[in-house]
Amino acid sequence: MIYIIVFITLFAVELLYFRIADRFNIIDKPNERSSHSSITLRGGGIIFYIGVLIYFILSGFQYPWFFLGLTLMTGISFLDDIFTLSNKLRLLIHFSSVLLMAFQLDLFDQSWYLLLLGFVIAVGVINAYNFMDGINGITACYSLAVAGLLVLVNQEIQFIDPDLLYYTILAVLVFAFFNFRTKAKCFAGDVGSVAIAYILLFVLGLLILKTGNLIYILFLAVYGIDAVWTIVRRLMLKENIFQAHRSHLYQYLGNEAGVNRLLISFLYGFIQFLIGIAVLYVSKEDTSYQLLFSIVLLVVLSVVYLWLKAYILKKHTKN
Repeated sequence: MIYIIVFITLFAVELLYFRIADRFNIIDKPNERSSHSSITLRGGGIIFYIGVLIYFILSGFQYPWFFLGLTLMTGISFLDDIFTLSNKLRLLIHFSSVLLMAFQLDLFDQSWYLLLLGFVIAVGVINAYNFMDGINGITACYSLAVAGLLVLVNQEIQFIDPDLLYYTILAVLVFAFFNFRTKAKCFAGDVGSVAIAYILLFVLGLLILKTGNLIYILFLAVYGIDAVWTIVRRLMLKENIFQAHRSHLYQYLGNEAGVNRLLISFLYGFIQFLIGIAVLYVSKEDTSYQLLFSIVLLVVLSVVYLWLKAYILKKHTKN
């Protein structure tokens, strides 16, 4: 019953946000880099933060440093969606938020190289999630896949209060109702993509620390492959990697190849879920087998990715 009440509450809050966004003109106008052609409400992903806020209150204020970091990250991203803030200010808040997450995860009690690795992964995942939020439904589908995998692991290992995951999933479902459409009612905005990345990253961090097994980072393999190889290609073309663009594989599939964008979003999430299921089985094997699996998986994904992207570029573009 509590989950039904939370879902209805989140749905109502999202509708309330739409009225606010419409009143204050919080919109996303299409430009030459966009994959959409009509003005759409921006920032609907703020519901991810609201879901965690409800959990935080009902749970008796569990994971306070994580929640404070999420609040800072969400707040600065929401303001940036509206006003476009300076990069220095955003980076300062992002850095502070990652520090708070590290404190909640007790990374400062770990070896220095684990702390450094944690920061690199955190920054990479948050930016990748933000960059990958470019077509209807992709953030919702991918987040549901990752969150679902974390729920499955948690049923066996019990590394986190499951309600944090359940409330997050409910929030993503509410957002998906308005975003997983041919003509979306709203987009996640930076506030949404950054917030959900921060949430899932925190849960994933707890899992890795609980098990001491890095193989679970493959729960983000599909996004990772697209983000990393896109950056590599843009560096080779001497492009500014911090500038807006439409050169991810999912964008080429939707814009140049003309594949249905909702199908692309579904496949990104579905393929990641299948990979995650394989990871769950392999995680029970010895370390050498896990390493071999990880290398083979990343190589195969890279080969398929590079071939498909090269094919689309050759057939549909002059680049």
